[in-house]
Amino acid sequence: MTTPNDAQQAEIGLRSFGRPNSVVSQFDFWNDRYEGRRLFSEVLGTFFLVLVAVGGGLVNARFGGDAVPAAARVVAPALMVSAIILFMGTVSGAHLNPAVSMAFALRGDFPWKRVPAYIVAQFVGAALATLLLWALVGKHGTAGLTLPGAGISTTTAMIWELVLTTGLVSIILGTASGAQQIGPLAAIGVGSYIALAGLWGAPVSGASMNPVRSLGPALVLTHWTSWWAYLVGPVAGATIAVGFAHVLRGRGGGRSGVEAAMGTLGAHWHSNPRK
Repeated sequence: MTTPNDAQQAEIGLRSFGRPNSVVSQFDFWNDRYEGRRLFSEVLGTFFLVLVAVGGGLVNARFGGDAVPAAARVVAPALMVSAIILFMGTVSGAHLNPAVSMAFALRGDFPWKRVPAYIVAQFVGAALATLLLWALVGKHGTAGLTLPGAGISTTTAMIWELVLTTGLVSIILGTASGAQQIGPLAAIGVGSYIALAGLWGAPVSGASMNPVRSLGPALVLTHWTSWWAYLVGPVAGATIAVGFAHVLRGRGGGRSGVEAAMGTLGAHWHSNPRK
C-alpha cells in the first residue's frame, strides 16, 4: 500500500484547512485498499450516464418518436453528469470516460496503473445500462446508438468528435488545475459544456465525446457502424487537450504534490514523478 509522505500530508492539511472531511477523503483516494470502492463508483456513475444517454433514444423510439424531444435527449445526459460529479466525485473522481482517465494520466495527475481498471469499470457500467434498457423497452433499430448524421461520413464524424472532446477535456482539466480549483462548481461547467456541445453537435456525430457511451451500447446491441470514429476521435481529442493545457500552464504548471485535490471532478492525486 502506498501512502503520502510527511510533506504531502502537510500540503493536504494546508489545502484542506476549513474542510474537515477532505483530508480523510484524499488519503482514501491514495490508499490502494479502496480501489474496489472507486471502481464500483465508476461502474455506477457510468451506468447512470449511459442509462440516460441511450435511454432517451430508446424511449423516444418506443413511444412514437416525439416522447423525448431532441433537445432533451442531449441535455439530460449533461444534467446526469453534473449530478454524478456532485454525488460521487470525491470517491473515484467521476471520470465516466476513458478519454478523461487517460487525460489525467497523461498530465501526471492520475496513476497509469489505475487506468485499465477504470476503463473496464466504465465499459461494464455502459453495458449494464444498455442491457437493462434492452430488457425493459426493447431494441428499436439504431435508436440510442451513436452514429454519424444523415449524409455525414465516418471520417467527418471522427473529426467532429475530436473537436468536441478537445473542448470537453480542456474544460475538465482547466477546472482541475492548481490555479483553478473551483470544487463542486465544476459540475456546472462540465455539464453545461456537454449540453451546449450536444445541442449543436449531436446532429453531426451524436456528440458522444466518450468511447464507452458509444461502444458499450454498440457491443450489447451488436451494431458496429462507424465504431472507430467514436474511439479515435475522443482519444485524440483528449490528447490534444492535454497538449493545450501544457502550453497554457507551462512546464510544471505551478503544481506541487496534490493536483485538484478533491476539488473539481473529485480526487486526482499528482503522481510521484520518481515512480
